[in-house]
Amino acid sequence: MDISDWRKKIDDLDRKLAALLNERASAAIEIGRLKRNTNLPIYEPDREREVIANVQQSSQGPLAERDLSQIYERIMDVMRSIQKHEIAPDPAPSSRETEIDSQLED
Repeated sequence: MDISDWRKKIDDLDRKLAALLNERASAAIEIGRLKRNTNLPIYEPDREREVIANVQQSSQGPLAERDLSQIYERIMDVMRSIQKHEIAPDPAPSSRETEIDSQLED
């Protein structure tokens, strides 16, 4: 395979990864709802360590355990953020506030 073939393969893999990440996000939203209804904390460090250990144990390389850990730490950061928005959604802008006003505050 030449470089363009490898790039096409990576593009296809990226589309699959995006689909899987969106599926994972949907699961995180449901977990966020359950946490809200049962007053569980969003951040559960023991569970996050379990997730990373599970991924590392199932990996057959070439990614090193450290690399997988960094990737999954970032994935879980994003999923935690999704859960926070599920449990406590951002307030809607007031009727006098414009979209530009809300963007400037971010």
